[in-house]
Amino acid sequence: MSDKYTFLTQAPVHRVIGVMAIPTIISMLLTSMYNLVDTFFVGKINTQSTAAVGIVFSVMFFIQAFSFFFGNGSGNYISRQLGAQNTKDAEVMASTGLFYTLVFSLIVMLLGWFFLEPISILLGSTPTILPYTRQYLGISLLGTPFIMGTFCINNQMRFQGFTKYSVYGAISGSIINCLLDPVFIFGFSMGVSGAAVASVIGQICGFVILLIMSQKEGVIHYTHRRISFEGRFVKEIIAGGTPSISRQGLASVSTIALNSVAGNYGDAAIAAMSIVTRISMFIFSVIVGLGQGFQPMCGFCYGAKLYDRVKEGFWFSTKIGTFFLLFWSVVLIIFSGEVVSLFRDDPEVIAIGIQALRYQMIIFPACSFMMMANMMMQTCRKTIRANILAASRQGLFFIPLIFVLPYFYGLFGVEICQPVSDIISLIVTIPIVWSAFKEMR
Repeated sequence: MSDKYTFLTQAPVHRVIGVMAIPTIISMLLTSMYNLVDTFFVGKINTQSTAAVGIVFSVMFFIQAFSFFFGNGSGNYISRQLGAQNTKDAEVMASTGLFYTLVFSLIVMLLGWFFLEPISILLGSTPTILPYTRQYLGISLLGTPFIMGTFCINNQMRFQGFTKYSVYGAISGSIINCLLDPVFIFGFSMGVSGAAVASVIGQICGFVILLIMSQKEGVIHYTHRRISFEGRFVKEIIAGGTPSISRQGLASVSTIALNSVAGNYGDAAIAAMSIVTRISMFIFSVIVGLGQGFQPMCGFCYGAKLYDRVKEGFWFSTKIGTFFLLFWSVVLIIFSGEVVSLFRDDPEVIAIGIQALRYQMIIFPACSFMMMANMMMQTCRKTIRANILAASRQGLFFIPLIFVLPYFYGLFGVEICQPVSDIISLIVTIPIVWSAFKEMR
C-alpha cells in the first residue's frame, strides 16, 4: 500500500491516470456492451421486446445508482483515509460498505417481485409491451444482490488503486452474458426471458470472481469482524454516495419519464429512444471510466493536500475525454442511420432514432468537462456541489424538460430534450468548478 501511495501522489499525472483509467474504461465498456448486446439480440425478436428491454433499463439504473451509492460512498472515504495513511478506518469501511450493500439489495429484490406488475406499468409499459416487461424484469431481479455486490467491490478496489483487479469481475460477467444471450434467446427459444437469464448468470460469475480478487495481497480483505454500525461510517457513505444517487437515480427517473412521454407517439418511439440512449451511454462509458481512473489519484492527493496535482489531473482527464467525444460525435452524426438500423430494422424506429441521435451528439463533447467536475467534487467531499452537478444533466433539468418540450413541440421535443438539458448543465458547471479551484490553495 505504501508503494501505491507513492505512485498516486508522486508519479507523472498522465502516467497515473493512464494506469488507473485503462482498466476502468475497459470495465465500463464491457458493462455497457452487455446492455447493447441485449438490445441487439432482442431487437431480432420484435419492437415490443426491444421497448421492454429499454423500459427495464430504468430499473437497472436504479439498482446501479444504489450500488454506486454504497461503493462510491465507502470508496471515496477509503481513498482519502489511505491518502492520510489511516489504514484502520479504511479497512472497517470496506466491510461495512459491502454489508449494507447486500442487505439493501435483498430488500430491493423482494419489493420488486411483490410489486412486479405495478412497477412494469409505472415504468411506461403499454398493454402490448407489458407481458415482455414482466418476463424480463421478473428474472432480472434475481441478479440484484450479485450486481450490487459487484459494483460495490469494484468501486472500493478502484479507490484503493487496484483498478486491474477491480475490472476482472465486470469483464468476466459481461463476456459470459454476451456469449449466453444468443444461446438462451434463440437456441433455447426463450425470447426476452433468455436475455434476462443470461444477464443473471453473468452477474453471479462476476461477483464470485471479484470476491476472489479481494483476497489478493495488498487489497483490503472483507470480514464480518470489521462490520461497524457506528454513525460516522454511515454518515461518510451518505456524504460520498449521494452524488451517485443524484446521478444514477435521477437518470432512472428520467428514463421512466422518457419512456412514458415517448409512449404517446407509439411503441416505435420508445424503441428508438431506448436504442439512442444505449448508444450514447456506450460511448459515454469511456468518459465515466476515465473519470473513475482520475478519482483514486484525486482522493489520495486531496487527502495529502496536493491540490495542484488534483487540478492537473482534472484538466488532463477533461481534455482527453473532450477529444474522444468530439471524434465519436462526428462519426455518429454522419452514420446515424446505419448505426440505429443495426438494432432494429423498422423504418419508423430508424427515422426517429436518427434525429434523436444527431441532436444529442451536437453538445456531447462538453459532457467530459461536466463528468470530471462531478467526480472531483464527489471525491473531495464537496457534497452539495457534487449533488447539484450529478443531478443536473439527467435529472434536475431533464425531467421538467421532458414534459415541457413535447407539450410545445411534440416528438421533436422528445428528441431534443437531452441536448437542451446538457447545455443548461454546462452553464451551471462552470462557476462550480471555478469556486472549487479557488478553495484549493
